[in-house]
Amino acid sequence: MLEELVGSTWHHYITKRAAIHYPEAIVYLDDIRHTAGVFFRALGGEGGLHVESATDSDVYAKRSVVQRIAGSGKKIQYAWRDEETLRLPASIALFPTKQLNKDLYLWLTALSVIDIESGDWISKNQSRTEKVLAIWPGLKRRYYALVEAHFQQRPTPKDLSEREAKQEYAIRMALLDPKQTVKLEYAKRPPHPVLIWLHPSPPPLEFNSAKANQDPDITEDDHQNKEQKKQKKQSKRKQGNRTEMPQGNEGLMSFRLESLWSWGEYSKVDRTSTDDDDDDAMKTAEDMDNITVAQNAETTASKIKLDLDLPSTHYDDIVLGEGIAIDEWDYKKQILQKDHCRLITMKSRDAEATELPQRLKNQARKIRRQFEILRPQRHWLSRQTDGTELDLDSYISFLSDRKQGHVNSDTPVYRDLRNETRDLSCMLLADLSLSTDAYINNTSRVIDVIRDALYLFSEALSVTGDRFALHGFSSRNRSHVRFHNIKQFDEHYSDEARGYIEAIRPGYYTRMGAAIRYASQLLEKEASKQKLLLIITDGKPNDLDKYEGRYGVEDTRQAIIEAEKKGLQPFCVTIDEKAEDYLPYLFGKNAYILIKNAAELPAKLPLLYLRLTR
Repeated sequence: MLEELVGSTWHHYITKRAAIHYPEAIVYLDDIRHTAGVFFRALGGEGGLHVESATDSDVYAKRSVVQRIAGSGKKIQYAWRDEETLRLPASIALFPTKQLNKDLYLWLTALSVIDIESGDWISKNQSRTEKVLAIWPGLKRRYYALVEAHFQQRPTPKDLSEREAKQEYAIRMALLDPKQTVKLEYAKRPPHPVLIWLHPSPPPLEFNSAKANQDPDITEDDHQNKEQKKQKKQSKRKQGNRTEMPQGNEGLMSFRLESLWSWGEYSKVDRTSTDDDDDDAMKTAEDMDNITVAQNAETTASKIKLDLDLPSTHYDDIVLGEGIAIDEWDYKKQILQKDHCRLITMKSRDAEATELPQRLKNQARKIRRQFEILRPQRHWLSRQTDGTELDLDSYISFLSDRKQGHVNSDTPVYRDLRNETRDLSCMLLADLSLSTDAYINNTSRVIDVIRDALYLFSEALSVTGDRFALHGFSSRNRSHVRFHNIKQFDEHYSDEARGYIEAIRPGYYTRMGAAIRYASQLLEKEASKQKLLLIITDGKPNDLDKYEGRYGVEDTRQAIIEAEKKGLQPFCVTIDEKAEDYLPYLFGKNAYILIKNAAELPAKLPLLYLRLTR
């Protein structure tokens, strides 16, 4: 007990002495993520980028004696950016005040807006700093306050070797005067990290997966099966690298007993004994700073037999035509690729005429009563030049004016009974991707909630007399975008239409841009003055090919812009909890709504329509 007490006290003391951060002033990325994103776009940054936490990087600079004893100072998180994301430290506690730590987040965000293509690490960051201060001089005070606070944490040159001291002097000069040209001389150890600059050597955008893509044994279905398995996500990003996969045929393993409790560097370790059924690879990964992965056709989940083959034509939905060529936006080339996708219109094979489900009848009755106020009604229009009856008030005024000598033959003295109609068409486009097969509670899946929402939405609009159409979409790749006809504009809402609603089921992936473009073409043909394109989704755009990440987001955004130019009104309804990271960029801050409790979607969708069209 005494040894444990002494050891614990010593560890606490030496760790505290070695620490160069201030826990009481810590600022977390989650607290400033939204502000950083708005700030980035306000300074002219690309709207498609989203903010994520950075990975740990090794520090090879000279550490103090206390740090070496405590074993600290080996890792640090730099800020950097790539084409899709802005990486910022998960937390910052470098300075004694929260305001300085917040300012560092904003400063790093401002630096990332400026793109410098050539030069070394120092010259790039100097050029970024110089441009930021020139374009936005209001940041000067914050910048020099950060420089002064950072100098307090940097090692003093007199404690370093001659060459390392020259490096430190050069960095300090570069920080104080970004216009001053400096050059680092070679030293035994690299300089101490400059935490108010961007990463000196950012990691590559992604692993080289050409070998995997060229493997003839891995088919498109295999990729889909892997993509569709339930995945866990780590709470913190890890550094990664690739190596060859262990063969698993080495029968002799030599080790020292004291290394028994060390971690292996693979989540699928080359073991000579039977794997433990309770082995949790994700738990192991959470405890590792660097994860090494190897290319292999098999996965840990292959222990479970899954049947995810695509249905044969006989069992699949009915294909209506040979397909329609649809354009797609390539944000890297800034061009619209003509006829890049193939959209296939489909209709359910298993649909049977059905009545409204019993569980929804009471709710549907209430909604119909609410929407009856929008039903077209007959009303009198007074002061008309012609009509079915005399407008007595106008006629009396006319007679009085004539008796006084003021005669006007064009005085409107009639009234007419006319119908009050709503000149509106609405198309509802439902995301039917595989993610809708997920459960939201013990009894219902996302697809069940969407189905009920379509029922109640249709019940409401059938009362108003508004023209509406229902369609769903999913995709397997750019050559197979599935567009399901549930109810078209000219079709009557009946038991047959309800049958097609009942028959919807989860599909594959979410190539949203192609579906929106085709839906816009259909809605544009409507003669109504107001045309509402209502989109229901549960996640971001994605597909098997390069339609992941920013590519899919940018294509979807371009499709929305094209729809607005046609005079349509796109609006998105989502149940994705992370939607606020990307939907404001796609639709605008006032053209989407997040329903946090997915079970409330059926009841809220008709009321949302009422608000949008009243």
